[in-house]
Amino acid sequence: MEETRTLSTPLVGVIMGSASDLEKVTAAFECLDSFRVPYEAAVVSAHRTPELVRAYAESAERRGLRVIIAAAGLAAALPGALAALVDIPVLGLPLSGGPVNGVDALLSMTDMPPGVPVGSVGIDSARNAALLAVRIVGLDDLRIRRELSQARKQAAAQVADKVRVLRDKGIPVWEPEAGGD
Repeated sequence: MEETRTLSTPLVGVIMGSASDLEKVTAAFECLDSFRVPYEAAVVSAHRTPELVRAYAESAERRGLRVIIAAAGLAAALPGALAALVDIPVLGLPLSGGPVNGVDALLSMTDMPPGVPVGSVGIDSARNAALLAVRIVGLDDLRIRRELSQARKQAAAQVADKVRVLRDKGIPVWEPEAGGD
């Protein structure tokens, strides 16, 4: 039996491996806020506090979470550790840092063993991680789907505005053929 959720019940968990990751993750909070998607944040470390990772994972679905964004750098074990313990989507957010500036974290998240999937976004792409989480939550929420559609239209309009700037500066601009694909 599914527990009853209120509008303020978090649907997205945003988990950081370290409190020092907060600055790189802030764009995810801003994006979730802009779509009015309730979320919670936590700091748990796969290496330093594995018992907290397990406790968080074991309670996630019961508490109403629909998706988890797990931000980590370096070895980035956190997303995989969570994905091994939950049945809801885990989105890995690799963070820059260390000797290879986040490439190690990205590879850690994308090279998971069979049966333990972690969706992943680009290094430091907190906004994209949040947008993907919003899309997942939006599968069951018409308001969110409508707002996502509107946001895509606004992004397209911004591109058109930039093309007009080029044209206004006298720069030759490619134009799509009328009636073409």
